[in-house]
Amino acid sequence: MAFKYIDLFCGAGGLSLGFEQAGFKNVFAVELNPEFAKTYHRNFPKHKLIVDDIRNIDNDKIKKLIGQDEVDVIIGGPPCQGFSIAGNIGRTFIDDERNRLFKEFVRFVACVQPKMFIMENVAAMATHLKGKTIKTIVESFETAGCGYKVKYEVLNSVNYGVAQERRRIVIAGIRSDMDSDYFYPEKSEKIYTIKDAIDDLPKLKSGETSDIPNHAAMKHSAQMLEKMGYVKDGGDRMDIPEELRPKSGDIRKYIRYDSTKPSVCVTGDMRKIFHYEQNRALTARELARIQSFPDDFIFEGTSIQIQQQIGNAVPPKLAYQIALQVEEALDHGKVSKGKLHRKQREVS
Repeated sequence: MAFKYIDLFCGAGGLSLGFEQAGFKNVFAVELNPEFAKTYHRNFPKHKLIVDDIRNIDNDKIKKLIGQDEVDVIIGGPPCQGFSIAGNIGRTFIDDERNRLFKEFVRFVACVQPKMFIMENVAAMATHLKGKTIKTIVESFETAGCGYKVKYEVLNSVNYGVAQERRRIVIAGIRSDMDSDYFYPEKSEKIYTIKDAIDDLPKLKSGETSDIPNHAAMKHSAQMLEKMGYVKDGGDRMDIPEELRPKSGDIRKYIRYDSTKPSVCVTGDMRKIFHYEQNRALTARELARIQSFPDDFIFEGTSIQIQQQIGNAVPPKLAYQIALQVEEALDHGKVSKGKLHRKQREVS
């Protein structure tokens, strides 16, 4: 019998895809942004998707949505934006109004009391305020419902079959009455480069499109094309002649991907980071490939909305590895670290 999950703040569905591939069954998912929800619905048409502010879903509604299902795990990545000033003016992470959505995730866990939860977030959460923030977060889950045994680790997606340097904290909790443990997935020995991920896609010039969904190049100005033409594979703005070189702006912009390395972290705006070989920014499909989405996963919305969906997502390959470890914890109790699951061999 398949284990069942709820996906909160599901976005386009990177976490859901990984858990589905590992054999989990969705109970329902929640997403506030209607444009992002269109992508989720297109790719998971049979899932029960709630398009609403999570604060509008009270505990009675949660129980109605669950019905007779037993929820094994709640997954999700609540937006937490209070890292920049929280603490500097006397506020803690929990007190900061911008982190109210984290409290909603805890509320769902307390209400549903699943056997496990998995919460993904920015790596800065692990070190913020010299560890006070993560301590507060752990304590919130330890006292939620009947209580949870909580651990956390910062994972880099490049170690899990994803062609991208992307560090995120993964917080795992197991209900205190369960005699089991969660072990984070073992790192892969193989590191994939950006070229491994996208080099077989059709070549495009600025403004060109293709028959592959979401593989369309943005149209650059003549001035931008001239600037990027000077930047070599793996180079940066210093390759541009001084009279043309941008004098200000994000140092992570006006660079060209290094074809021999994994991609830099994909974010919601990659328009001024150029293809290692072709004179243009990457297409949404190329960014999705770097995030390990398959080509049959179609993104809906404007180009900016699609970039945001891709940039916000958990890489499905990483989500899959996390899900396999959840399955081990749920299905077999305490397992030895490093055990290679049958499904890992099949997918890798």
